[in-house]
This record gives sequence, C-alpha cells and structure tokens, in this order.
Amino acid sequence: MSNIHIPVSVLNLAPIREGQDTKQAIDSMVDLAQAVEAMGYTRYWIAEHHNTPTLVSSATSILIKHTLEHTKSIRVGSGGVMLPNHSPLVVAEQFGTMATIYPDRLDLGLGRAPGTDMMTANALRRSKNDTVYTFPNDVKDLLTYFGPAKKQGYVKAYPGVGTNIPIYILGSSTDSAYLAASLGLPYVFASHFAPRYMEEAISIYRSRFQPSEYLDQPYMMVCLNVIAAETDEEAQFLSTTKHQFFLNVVRGSQMMLQPPVENMDELWNSAEKEMAEAMSSVTLMGSKETVRKQLTAFQEYYDVEELMAVTYIYDPEKQKRSYEILKEIVDGK
Repeated sequence: MSNIHIPVSVLNLAPIREGQDTKQAIDSMVDLAQAVEAMGYTRYWIAEHHNTPTLVSSATSILIKHTLEHTKSIRVGSGGVMLPNHSPLVVAEQFGTMATIYPDRLDLGLGRAPGTDMMTANALRRSKNDTVYTFPNDVKDLLTYFGPAKKQGYVKAYPGVGTNIPIYILGSSTDSAYLAASLGLPYVFASHFAPRYMEEAISIYRSRFQPSEYLDQPYMMVCLNVIAAETDEEAQFLSTTKHQFFLNVVRGSQMMLQPPVENMDELWNSAEKEMAEAMSSVTLMGSKETVRKQLTAFQEYYDVEELMAVTYIYDPEKQKRSYEILKEIVDGK
C-alpha cells in the first residue's frame, strides 16, 4: 500500500523575480522559509549555482545561515553543496559552525556536479585535477569530520567534530545511487530537472542499499515540481512561469523569473517546448483533487520516503498557497 502521508520538504534555487533586485530575492527566500515552517514542512534546502545572474544561490552556506537565523524549527540545508567546488574540510568547518549555533537543524546535501559551466567551474576549482572523481572520498572525509574525534586523523574540523550533521547524497543520474547505497546514506533524486534516470536510480539505490550506522534501510527522497492552485485552469496558467524558467535553460538565456502568460506557444517553438517539457515532466499540477490523484499514482509506483517540492510561481502568495495545498494533501485534509 502506497503512502501519500509522507514528510514534505522544499527546495529553493532562490530565483530573482522580474522586477526584483538581489536583496529582494534573498528576502523572498527567507519569507518562503518562514511560511513553509509555519505549515509544518520538514526541511528547506537551498541550491548552489554559480555565474547565474537569474539566481542568488551561489554562496549557499551563507544563505543557509541567514535562513536558520530567521526561522525557529524547520531543518535547513543544502540542495546541495557541489563538492567539486569545495574542500571537504572547509565545508565541515562551515557546517560544523552552523550546527553549533543551530543544533539539530542542519542538513548537508552533497552533489558531484559543479553546478555551473566548465569555464566557471575552472574558476571555482580547488585543484586542476578532476574533482568529480574524488567525490566518494570527499563524502567519506565529511562523514569522518562530523563523527567522533577518536575515529579521526590529525586534521579535524573545529567546530565540526561530533556534530553528526546528516549527509544526503544528491543525484541526477545513476552514478550517485550506487554511492548512496554503498555508504548507507539517504539519497535524493533531482527529478525536478533531470527525470530521465529517476526510475533506474531509485531501483539501483534500493536493491544495493547496505545498512550503516546512519540508516537501517533505504531513505529515498524525490525532488519534483509542484504547481497547485484552486482550480486546474489556474494551475495551468501559473505553470507558464515554470515553462518560461525551463525555456530559459533550453535557450541559455538570462531572463528573471517571469509572470505567467496566456499562451506559451507565442514564446517557444515546438523543439523548445519538447525539450523544456522533457526536463520538467515530473510535475504535480492542478487543483487539490488533481494533485492528490497524481501524488497517489506517483506513490503507488515509487513509494518514496519523502517528497521535496520546487515551485516556480511568480506571485509569492500563490507560491505559498501551492505549498499549503500540497501540505494539506499529505496531511489528509
């Protein structure tokens, strides 16, 4: 029996809406965190992207600290820290410091992609070697840094030792599924923009999972797009903001988050439409009843342990309402 009454969480790429400046975008990020905290969401994760003028999520740990400071109970974390860009020791010190100030509220999601283009990646890189290949060892280093002092070498993270910050492995292909399974860590799949390997990655993770000191059994989270509204028609209209967001990605253009439009066919051609819709095909969209049916069908098939929702809606109040509707669904209201 599938369960739609599961924990729900939020991923925020921290986009800048058309008409906003950078500071207002950061304020919107905090405002949404406070709203979903009040609704009872489990966690609020902030992404990492670089050299992207439409997003403010480059210094992820600073945004996490800022969000922790302005919320009371919701878990805040990274979706994710892109490890090729960072020394594990520096990450451990930063997160160890935050965990000391805000105990039991921090999550560390780790990704193996750079979160940007290759030129920018080279500008960020901590070494000229391909740090993507050191990802498994970097993850193990972080697990060690957050663990007990007696299991560590000469170099330790102060603060960090003994903080036991939960680590989540992020993936958009099947590679990280093997790693998360072998380390016995929770796994989060990025279906919100890379749905193609979702089913295969979930299957690999579950079949190969090895229990660890962190987890007895697999903990599968899926990140997907959600656009919920009072009616199917309104959700359809609001979703044109999401379509424009993905059209931006397809074109490599730099438009801020756009207001909804009446007719997307005036903006994209058929090839662009196909590419944008393929990237965002894992979307729950519609009225409460419609989204309830979609979520039930999704869970009957995948039966994941937790959902993480990304909601690209231009109007902040409608965005909050979408999250409210999703929470009501999983709460059985």
